[in-house]
Amino acid sequence: MKLNLKAISQVSGNMLIGMVVITVVLMLVIPLPAALLDFLIIINIVTAIVVILVAITAKDALGFSTFPTVLLILTVFRLAINISVTRSILTNGGKAGQMVETFGRFVGGNDLVVGAIIFLLLIIVQFLVITKGAERVAEVAARFTLDAMPGKQMAIDADLNSGLIDEKEARKRRTNISREADFYGSMDGAAKFVKGDNIFSIIAGLVNVIGGLILGSMNGVEIDGVLQTDMGSIISVYTIATIGDGLVAQIPALLISVATGIIVTKAASDDTLGGDIGRQFIQEPYILILGGGALAVMGFIPGMPKHIMWPIAIILITLGIMLMRKDRVPIEEPGPDEPIEQEAQEARKMENVVSLLQVDPLEISFGYGIIPLAEPSQGGDLLDRVVMIRRQCASELGLIVPAIRMRDNIQFANNEYSIKIKGSEVAHGEVVLDHYLAMNPGDVEEDVEGIDTLEPAFGLPAKWISVREREKAELLGYTIVDPPSVIATHLTEVVRRHAHELLGRQQVQALIDNLRQQQPSLVDEVIPKVFSLGEAQKILQNLLSEGISIRDMVTILETMSEYSASTRDPDMLTEYVRQSLKRAITAKFTSGGKLNVITLDPTLENKILDNIRQTEHGAYVSLDPDDIQNIFASLKTGIERLQGMGIVPVVLCSPVVRYHFKRMTEGLAPDLVVLSYNELEQNIDIQADGVVQL
Repeated sequence: MKLNLKAISQVSGNMLIGMVVITVVLMLVIPLPAALLDFLIIINIVTAIVVILVAITAKDALGFSTFPTVLLILTVFRLAINISVTRSILTNGGKAGQMVETFGRFVGGNDLVVGAIIFLLLIIVQFLVITKGAERVAEVAARFTLDAMPGKQMAIDADLNSGLIDEKEARKRRTNISREADFYGSMDGAAKFVKGDNIFSIIAGLVNVIGGLILGSMNGVEIDGVLQTDMGSIISVYTIATIGDGLVAQIPALLISVATGIIVTKAASDDTLGGDIGRQFIQEPYILILGGGALAVMGFIPGMPKHIMWPIAIILITLGIMLMRKDRVPIEEPGPDEPIEQEAQEARKMENVVSLLQVDPLEISFGYGIIPLAEPSQGGDLLDRVVMIRRQCASELGLIVPAIRMRDNIQFANNEYSIKIKGSEVAHGEVVLDHYLAMNPGDVEEDVEGIDTLEPAFGLPAKWISVREREKAELLGYTIVDPPSVIATHLTEVVRRHAHELLGRQQVQALIDNLRQQQPSLVDEVIPKVFSLGEAQKILQNLLSEGISIRDMVTILETMSEYSASTRDPDMLTEYVRQSLKRAITAKFTSGGKLNVITLDPTLENKILDNIRQTEHGAYVSLDPDDIQNIFASLKTGIERLQGMGIVPVVLCSPVVRYHFKRMTEGLAPDLVVLSYNELEQNIDIQADGVVQL
């Protein structure tokens, strides 16, 4: 049977902590014998020594990440010992074990005044110097660590995007940042325990002295088996016990406080504290020489202890000279047949730039002023909105949007942001933090105070208004949008408009694999037996380029398979697929069973059909420039008329003309919806509000 040492270690550690907690509770309520108190006091001192040694040898703060919890347990344990000792002093005539008595007599040399002064100085030093300083450092470290989190996370993303680190290393660094923030936050609170412990020690000392004097005056004290009732003996016994109690508690507390200061002031390093100090003190040997020279000069001052100062000065100067000679290593010229040094070989190695070739499919870059919108720790929810955008696009378009990279750009103004597709900027905008974007729906006459701007997604007139103007604008009927919603809306429109560019073969393969789980026979029949993955991608891209959802992959593949014998042209197959998706197209572009459209004059349709030219690269329409200008002018008039009525323009034409007319008008109106009669349900009420003529 193989033993799991790690599990055994965890169980043993948990049992030990549980025993400590139970012991502390029992110490608070049950009187302990003097021998057991001596044992617990020794354990407390040894544990404090071990803790400070671990703090010194830790390479960084996370090297002793359990320190806040350890500090809490040791503080409670020390308080329990203090209470038990106080109980023993007051109930046993000033006797609380050999450790307490020995400390009380040894430190003061049997002189109560000296012992009391040293005890008070120890408390003052720990309370005002070490504990207060460590508490302040922990507080500042916690605040600065939390403030630096966004920048550190941005730096990790930058290293990941540039290929300097992989995803595993990035995840590790993010975890360390989170652990570091949790650690310093815990240390900020744990430092308060040490401060409270010091205050309690002062109170316990006063209780020991005052309570001891009262009990001693009533019952007397026993010294060497003889009952003494004089006040001098009473004061001597209880004062020694109080000093001993304070020292056995304060010495471990002092060590723990020093360990706290070491941990919170430790910078990240690859070496221990001793190694760092030794290396940094001797890295400049001339400093040791100057220090030794200064000490030697001071030795000439009358009355100075020359027999101590000059030997130390000689040691420092000698050590500095030896280090300087050690650093002065002769450089040998390599012979013609000698191998090149390893450092030179490393310097001449070709840099690995493959990682720099990676281009993110979709990226948002923004100035530093927008970072709070993307940082959850500062209340930003832009990341959550991005997740919702990907879900929305999957639901509406059937598109698996690639991971959206978010990064800061120091070249941008604070409020600027940019949306890039495959490394090229496709959209740009600005937001004003602590403001809201107010848009007039068209029927509000009263104006509001704000900064004039354009809504970045649709280019509509808008204003950035302050928080105090928001309520007024809402009452007037303005549409109010916060900055994260502005960016999210802009990003959504960019994804919809460029969805066909974001659909790569890997995404198509993912769609096919997902469909194979539900329709294995259909997928196996069509791909790759009839159509390649690239041909399927082209048809899906054609659909997305005109805003048609590809979510119904079953219908799309069945239609492709049905018409594969008659044509292999992706554009023609796209038209057949559109006709099969007429129910979805009708629902998308009609409202209430009614559709306002612009139709094509039959003469124009015949003209287009007569001028279709077939080439090896596809078909196109060859018209005279004058005819094209007349078509564009007539189309523009019809579009403006429908837009003036608040209706989205839709052009309706015959199936054989639809594709070619759409390609003709992409330059004039890229977002124009062009439908054919076969793409609409028969029960739709079509109302013609314009005709495009030659």
